[in-house]
Amino acid sequence: MEDSLFNDKAWLIMEDSTIFTGKSIGVKGIVTGELVFNTSMTGYQEIITDPSYFQQIVILTYPHIGNVGISLEDNESSKIYLKGLVIQNISEIASSYRSYMTLKKFLQTNNIITITNIDTRKLTRLLRNKKINKGCIITGQNNINKDILIKKIKSSPGLSGINLVKKITTTMNYSYIFNKLHIKHNNSIMHIIAYDFGIKTNILNMLVLRGCRITVINAYTSFEEVMNLNPDGIFLSNGPGDPQPCTFIINTIKKILKTDIPIFGICLGHQLLALANNAIITKMIIGHHGSNHPVKDLKTNKIFITAQNHGFTVNHNNFPKNLYITHISLFDGTIQGIHHRYKPAFGFQGHPEANPGPHDISILFDYFIKLIHKYCYKKYKSI
Repeated sequence: MEDSLFNDKAWLIMEDSTIFTGKSIGVKGIVTGELVFNTSMTGYQEIITDPSYFQQIVILTYPHIGNVGISLEDNESSKIYLKGLVIQNISEIASSYRSYMTLKKFLQTNNIITITNIDTRKLTRLLRNKKINKGCIITGQNNINKDILIKKIKSSPGLSGINLVKKITTTMNYSYIFNKLHIKHNNSIMHIIAYDFGIKTNILNMLVLRGCRITVINAYTSFEEVMNLNPDGIFLSNGPGDPQPCTFIINTIKKILKTDIPIFGICLGHQLLALANNAIITKMIIGHHGSNHPVKDLKTNKIFITAQNHGFTVNHNNFPKNLYITHISLFDGTIQGIHHRYKPAFGFQGHPEANPGPHDISILFDYFIKLIHKYCYKKYKSI
């Protein structure tokens, strides 16, 4: 791909007709979707490969992106799921010894439409103030027809009411092995069944580090099939979009809740757990995306800095009596953590593994293991 293509003109258009003119990295085309901004200063590779961004156009607010390149170890999934990327300045070189490819080359190789050389902080302020979230990126053309593009943007479906999980969940169940970690714990009796709603690699690594062997399963695996796998714990992963259309999954979680198997839900998994207990889910105007979000533990009053990536939230209204709230966001008071009153089941809205980012709330993985130990004691005490 010729470097001259980097100078091709590109446009970002918002649904209110606001236009930003920038440059393309050389991938031609047009993408339309929900615009979300991530305020993290580091970790662009993990953000770009996070399946939770499926069908979204991601704006990185930090002005200089790409200086450490791309490493083999930092992908959160095997492919890029986001639709498009918005960057102020992209580095042409990579300075890290771990890098095997520049960010620009990585995006070109994966055919990700990207616009650079625009004021991403101005764009972020517009998204916040105007409370609009649809837009498109167009590259590789000499001019554009704004009226046609605005019509295309407004007619795009958005995320509400659409089941995105079924489009990205694994097609085959598999045992997760991370060589450096799995060798240490390959005799563990703790068997975790991890539902793949768009699961991140480092979440699995965090569980392996704590002595778990993991079977990752399709999101539409039935309750009976799960029980046949003889789980010691159930993990409900992160994932993209609206949890409310995932009715089969919600009904399966309801069946699991009738057992005493510990359940841990993160992000979308947290919301699905809430729905299985008859909570209400609300679409957020802006959402939470970044690695600098303060969250308060209501039991200890401790403040944790967390990584977040979600556009839906559990509503305070008509909150189920069989759940209680464990954590809230200090940005807007939204619910960040829930726990079942009578079952070993809990959820957290953020991403506790935080790769990269703060590891303050990774203690939730330790708590999950404690619940499993308690359950396993009952399960294996006669052996």
